[in-house]
Amino acid sequence: MSNEKALFDEDFEDVFSDDPLADLVRPSAANDATDEQDAVAEDAASGAALHNPVEQDLSAFGHGEPSGGDVMLPAISIKLFYEREETRGMLEVCSHDRRMGRATVECIPGGIPAAIAYMSENPTPNLLLIESSDSAAQVLREIDALAEHCDENVKVMVIGAVNDITLYRQLIARGVSEYLVPPFQPLQIIRSIGELFVNPESPFIGKQISVVGAKGGVGASTIAHNLAWALAENVKVNTTLVDLDLSFGTTALDFNQETPQTVADALLAPERADESVIERLLAKPTDRLSLFTAPATINQIMDIPDEAYSTVIEGVRRNVPYLVLDLPHMWSSWMMSTLIASDEVIIVCQPDLASLRNGKNMIDQMKAKRPNDHPPRLVLNMSGVPKRPEIPAKDFSAAIGVEPDVILPFDPELFGTAANNGQMISETAPESKSSQAIDHLASTLSGRAVVPQEKSFLKKLLGK
Repeated sequence: MSNEKALFDEDFEDVFSDDPLADLVRPSAANDATDEQDAVAEDAASGAALHNPVEQDLSAFGHGEPSGGDVMLPAISIKLFYEREETRGMLEVCSHDRRMGRATVECIPGGIPAAIAYMSENPTPNLLLIESSDSAAQVLREIDALAEHCDENVKVMVIGAVNDITLYRQLIARGVSEYLVPPFQPLQIIRSIGELFVNPESPFIGKQISVVGAKGGVGASTIAHNLAWALAENVKVNTTLVDLDLSFGTTALDFNQETPQTVADALLAPERADESVIERLLAKPTDRLSLFTAPATINQIMDIPDEAYSTVIEGVRRNVPYLVLDLPHMWSSWMMSTLIASDEVIIVCQPDLASLRNGKNMIDQMKAKRPNDHPPRLVLNMSGVPKRPEIPAKDFSAAIGVEPDVILPFDPELFGTAANNGQMISETAPESKSSQAIDHLASTLSGRAVVPQEKSFLKKLLGK
């Protein structure tokens, strides 16, 4: 943070476009509209006691939504010097978010004057969050006084009262990292902080989608595999599928791949699993889809440390826009940590009582641990089995607490044929309801439309 005087308007190089706010407003891209409305609604519900939810102020300063996933903040210290109780409450909500689990947060009343007094006698934290409702001239004077007591590398975010492009420019000229104006939601604060501490050597991290079954035999692996294929081949985004069912994983079988090296090789030596090693271990059934298959053997009982899973998963995320995790039906500390750290969680159920009980427990747990994220998505699989008593989808969703994103019909011929041929269902029967449902899910998760498949000239002649 610099204590140099701000440049006057006539001396300031205008780096903005003709519309000075064009690069500062939060974009609302059409392809993110549905997911963002859900996320904002969830955020508002979790912070209802602290803020009266209002329509998002698009003129507020801040950055757009990330194109990939959200990364955990490093172990930084954050000091907030606030004026309003609402601001303190908002940061306390943020401090309990999964992305800020390693950060330490302290809230001190008094605004910028309190920050000046504190910094004059204490070491500088990694991030200063300061709130001021004073005039622009007073804010600038106090920022200059604060700069005298701060280390040069400190990050500073100012929470102001009004959108003022001139004030924004002069704060940036003084070394302030960000200027925010309420109302805002927890994710806006968290992502703004995250952008300040991104690793410049590895700035990108992909979107992590975890798929898990509410009980054994519900078809969670089948959903995960077909979802990864749909993202890669039908939505046309680079995707990696990681099979973490080390003893019984079926990824190699389902994709008809011979894989002498598996994800276990990375998990057993996570310190060596850098980008080049991971790239060598991956199988490539298509140009856009990569597979990290499981060894699928019971000859060796592998005692994998929890940290190894997070290390390998993060290494893969830094190399691909979309990561689909095929998780085993089990419950452990690494499983819970993996689900909590995911950008999207998909719970696969059948319309029966055991799925309802287990699925509700998992969804309630994830909602509590991920209050600022989209609720876990529900996939209701194998619906309509002949002569099997089932819980109606409407009653199932009402009891479990979320509406199913897709309901897949019981179609053993389609899924059996695809499995026996080492194919996905969109290869076997792209016009089937199940294939279209998986494509819909892939489109929802990515915010991209499914790209129509072009028929070859030979297929057109044959009428296929």
